[in-house]
Amino acid sequence: MYITTFYSFKGGVGRTMALVNVAVELVRMGRRVLAVDFDLEAPGLDTFDLSEASGSALGMIDFVCDYLQTGQAPDVSKYLTRSPRIGIEEGGLWIMPAGAQQHSYANKFAGINWGELYDRYDGYLLFEDLKLQWKEHINPDYVLIDSRTGHTDIGGICTRQMPNAVVILFFPNTQNLRGLTKVVRDIRAEENAPRNKQIDLHFVMSNVPDLDDEDDILSKSLNSFRRNLQFIDDPLIVHRYDSLSLLNQVIFTKDRPKSRLAKEYRQLGREIMRNNPSDRDGALDYLEEIDEIPGVRMNSSARMPSHARIEAHVSQIEKNHKHDGEVLFRLGLFKARYGSFEDSVTLFSRAIEGEYRNPEIYLHRATLRRRELNDKRGAIEDLLEIFNFTDVPFRYISRALAWLPSEELHAITDSRAIASMAFGDRTMIASRLDRNKNQAEVAASIVSPLLRKPEMPHDDKEHASHVLTLALIASGEFSAATKVVLDLEPDIGKMKIEFAFNYGMAHWGQCNEVNETAFERVLQLDQQQSMPNPTPNRLQCLAVSYWATRDTVRAREFAESARLAMEQHTGQEFSCWRYLRVSMEAFNHDVEELVRMIDGDKTIKPRFMSASEHQCGTSHRQ
Repeated sequence: MYITTFYSFKGGVGRTMALVNVAVELVRMGRRVLAVDFDLEAPGLDTFDLSEASGSALGMIDFVCDYLQTGQAPDVSKYLTRSPRIGIEEGGLWIMPAGAQQHSYANKFAGINWGELYDRYDGYLLFEDLKLQWKEHINPDYVLIDSRTGHTDIGGICTRQMPNAVVILFFPNTQNLRGLTKVVRDIRAEENAPRNKQIDLHFVMSNVPDLDDEDDILSKSLNSFRRNLQFIDDPLIVHRYDSLSLLNQVIFTKDRPKSRLAKEYRQLGREIMRNNPSDRDGALDYLEEIDEIPGVRMNSSARMPSHARIEAHVSQIEKNHKHDGEVLFRLGLFKARYGSFEDSVTLFSRAIEGEYRNPEIYLHRATLRRRELNDKRGAIEDLLEIFNFTDVPFRYISRALAWLPSEELHAITDSRAIASMAFGDRTMIASRLDRNKNQAEVAASIVSPLLRKPEMPHDDKEHASHVLTLALIASGEFSAATKVVLDLEPDIGKMKIEFAFNYGMAHWGQCNEVNETAFERVLQLDQQQSMPNPTPNRLQCLAVSYWATRDTVRAREFAESARLAMEQHTGQEFSCWRYLRVSMEAFNHDVEELVRMIDGDKTIKPRFMSASEHQCGTSHRQ
């Protein structure tokens, strides 16, 4: 049960209207809500179309008077009515009005001495008992109290004793600022001994005209409120609504849900939910929005440093939702963000045990195990779990593959995650497995089944064929590589530049002889294409092509250009000498070996050929 008081120092800011709209919105979201009219001097809750017993139902004033007569807290059920008009199956709206609006109401109100009620008749205990009865009879998720304006004894009950939170509605003028300064100071004083009660404050600038602020009148006034009331974040705003509908007290969140006013009331409702650690949706919203914990910044609703307030709030969320997998996951993210890695992994594990299983949580737990806890085996197990899901986001699979040891990759080739990927994404994933021969074998296993899909678009098929050819050559499967290229285009004279080069290299590996026609096609196409800043890999490939066509001068020039280009290159680069992606050091070493071959060293051949037998078959066609 989360109690929120709606308070304004002056009238005319739409306090009761705001309460009713927020109450209806909370009910619409499935919450059980009790609306209490504690504005006993000028009650108005019963004037809204919420209950059949409007104006005639017993309420707060009757409850207090009956207590004073009997000396015992009355049964609250007879002072409560349920709205038959507002509510869904899960939620509902109950109302505790100010009291029966009869001729005796004014006398009852005048007859209560609120100071004496507390000093002589245990008024504090009476309202504590009232809260317990609300919980017993209704068990509401939210109690929204409409408080009297100004400095009053009733105001103290509503803004200090009863609530977990107070919504401060104000029009930004000097009168409101002067009055609210003391009220806000008194509310914040509750956090000190002996009460040690933390009350959240929501500042709402209400009845604001929608006009240009050319002279900065509004912004200057708002800065004055910030300074004096000690809040930092911008207050919520409820704009003035110029419509005669207000005379009919339309409930905008119900009757005009698309209006700006309804959106502003919904935003206020979400703010209240966010600060309620018992509300699951509010807790998730709260955890999602925490971006950083400043070291000394003051929270907008208290003088306590933000990090301490946040930690206390997060602890309450964990206590209230200790079996909710999604909440535990969000708590784990929060803990990880601020260095509590072991706590984070524990929360992730509890979430998984609570049946909250998805690729994201396994990836986050794997990250912490790998980077922070040196639990390499646990990280690998989590990464492999990701591949048991379908429709896994591309970035998750990409990261998992980057972190998995090569010897573990064969386990994922037939996984649900890979099988459910789109053609292009599957090919892209395979293209990133090019660091060693084992990865290349896995890449071939991932992409080769795609070429048997008749529904595969031509562009996707061409891309898949290219990636598969690279992987097969790296794996020493030269015959299979030449077949992939020739199945796509059997005429060397019509091949694209990348396919002509790869065919030439695969044929060389397969037959231990150079197919000059393929490399001549490469050079022909290169001369037709304009590429002002060729990559180190392209320059390296052209050096091989010139050597294959017996132009050793140009071959040496391009080899040197490849080395110089690599010096300007950041990260790894694909080397056609190994058909793998390699470091700068390894690439330059490959170029050195290439130059030795160009210079006539017949013992030198590309490294991708070193461990393979030559089996020239009938697939070679010129």
